[in-house]
Amino acid sequence: MDIARRHNLQQSGQGRQPMLFAHGFGCDQQMWRFVAPAFEATHRLTLFDHIGCGRSDASAYDDVRHARIEGYADDVCEIIDTLDLHDIVFVGHSVSAMIGVLAALRVPERFARLVLIGPSPCYLNHPPDYHGGFEPADIDGLLDLMDNNFLGWANYLAPVVMGPGHAPELTEELKRSFCASDAYITRRFARATFLADHRAVLPRLKVPSLVLQVSEDAIAPRAVGEYVHRHITDSALTLIDGVGHCPHMSHPQQTIAAIQAWLP
Repeated sequence: MDIARRHNLQQSGQGRQPMLFAHGFGCDQQMWRFVAPAFEATHRLTLFDHIGCGRSDASAYDDVRHARIEGYADDVCEIIDTLDLHDIVFVGHSVSAMIGVLAALRVPERFARLVLIGPSPCYLNHPPDYHGGFEPADIDGLLDLMDNNFLGWANYLAPVVMGPGHAPELTEELKRSFCASDAYITRRFARATFLADHRAVLPRLKVPSLVLQVSEDAIAPRAVGEYVHRHITDSALTLIDGVGHCPHMSHPQQTIAAIQAWLP
């Protein structure tokens, strides 16, 4: 199967500079619908689904390749190579922020800028110097819930990710997205995501980066965004005053404004 069908690639826009949007864990490219259209006049947009998510081809999942998020970075590099993209503005949410960092470390000449929305290089706390937001028992409990009660896991996690005070239909959409993803792949993607530690690679990144952080985020706390900003040499940090881990859904206008203000 060609890569366009494998990842459900969708392209639009009238601009020349490519802008590649990568969705977060358990989501799909539809989550960008409030933000991506704002850039169609200035950029050439490419949206895709990670393997096992959205309308991707789940049969392309590889137990070895996709056991670590480096495998998902390989997928991004294949998309870039197949479409012959250069001077890319990469927009990645959550785990895809770090997937973008890993891809940019492999082929830095292809990337112009990275927009990292709610990034986390490590979700586990490592006291006293690093507060990732979760204790090992928290992650173990989440993974056990996925293994034993997939629907219960979605019902529990979606409100935490979206945060309180937002339109209930956004939380319901997130629940449906979690449940629609391939269960086996999603469980393994969760392990690859929540047990990873990529703090050491951040200082190696030389691509200019925007860290877009919600002030109250239960998944990637503000301290994590500040850590990422401190350890990426050429980076800016923009805070969105609000709650939740999905500002492109809950705070789309602020997200658009922050990205537009940072782009040259």
